This record gives sequence, C-alpha cells and structure tokens, in this order.
Amino acid sequence: MVFVAPDDVQLVTGGSEERRKFIDTIISQLDPQYLHHLIQYSRILLQRNGLLKQMSETGMMDEALLEVLDEQLVAPGEYIFEQRKSFLDTYIREVLSKYEMIAGKEEGLNLFYQSPLQQHDFLGLLKSARQRDIATQRTTSGIHKDELDIRLGDLPLKNIASQGQRKSLLFAMKLAEFSVLQRFKGFPPILLLDDVFEKLDESRMHNLLQWACVENKGQVFLTDTHCSRLKDALLKLDLPFQVENL
Repeated sequence: MVFVAPDDVQLVTGGSEERRKFIDTIISQLDPQYLHHLIQYSRILLQRNGLLKQMSETGMMDEALLEVLDEQLVAPGEYIFEQRKSFLDTYIREVLSKYEMIAGKEEGLNLFYQSPLQQHDFLGLLKSARQRDIATQRTTSGIHKDELDIRLGDLPLKNIASQGQRKSLLFAMKLAEFSVLQRFKGFPPILLLDDVFEKLDESRMHNLLQWACVENKGQVFLTDTHCSRLKDALLKLDLPFQVENL
C-alpha cells in the first residue's frame, strides 16, 4: 500500500531525517538485509555516542573501545551507503519523471544524493572527526548524516517553491515509490490519496488523476473535502467509480 496524506509534505519541507526515514522504509521492503544492517548501525551508533559523552564528561579517553566501535560501525554503514546509492540512482529518475508528468512541463527540478561516504572511506572519516566527536559528544560523520537534496534550478526547493510545486513533488515521490514497489512485487499496490485536491491547480490535478486512475491498473482510494469536486474530476476521466459521502 502507498498512502499520501497532507502531513507527508514534511518529506519536502522538513529536515533530512524525514527523507532518510522514507528512503529506508522503501529499501527495507526490497531488501531484508538492509533493515538488519540499519538496526545494527543504529545500535552501534548509540553505543558510540554514549562512549563519546562519557569521555567528554570524565576526561578519560578509552581509545581502544572507540577503535572497536568504529570498526563495528563501518560494515553496516558501508552496506547501507551502497544500497542507498544504487536505489536512489533509479528512484531519483522516477521522481523526476513523475513530477514532470504532474506539472505538465519541465521546471528545473533536481534531486541529489549527498553522503560523506561519496568522497571518503568510512573508517577514515571516523578517525579524522574523532576530536570533534568527543567535543560535541556525538558522531558527526556517517550515513546517519546522508541527505536527499532537492532543488529548483540552483536553489533549495523548500525555500522558493509554490504550494502547488511542493505538493506536486510529494505526489511524485510517492508515485515513484509506487512504481518501485510494483516492479519488485509484480503487482500494483493499493494507492490511497488523502485530501487530494489541496494546493493543486486544475491542470496538475487532472494529470495526477489521469495517471492514478487511468494509467495505473491497481485499486485507488481518494478523499476530498468537497464531494461534488471529486465527482466532477472523476467524471472527466470517463471511468467507473463509487463515491461515499461521509
């Protein structure tokens, strides 16, 4: 099932953690080993941060234990990085295609995967950041700092995009998730679009519904605050539908 709700706009406007969680959730459905490595990485990271805090507060350096934790963190971290890189290479192209379909034109949207592991080996990063980590009492470099940078032209999208552009990108990210899961599972997931007309103009709304209700062969559930508006939009698609006015 792929569910799009109004609060999901945090994927676009929120911090990097929101996008990491979203990406991790999709990849975990495709690769059970990814989830295993993610849990392992989070556990070791918590231990490392606890040690850094203890070392900073007591002034007693346990370099040997820190070395062990660094080495333990590398294997799951590198696995997660490689899987994210491979997944996002395909997923980003899917998002851009879906966004252009909804917008009806090319608007200069770009998404970039950013990770400190793209330029440096993980163990080297941990060693070079060790003094900074002790001072800040946390691990300042690693795949837990990865970001999906979203831009319109050269500027961050969330700073300049209209409400319609933000909502269009949210739908594009979710429809790209839908397409990825469909290819992996071999059948279309159920698609749920909540408060579907909010912030979208008529053209973008038509393009979205054309894909979701005509080109998509799976089952779709839509909600809107205006029953007549939803009926009118669906009638234009010339498809059978059922409306429950609650």
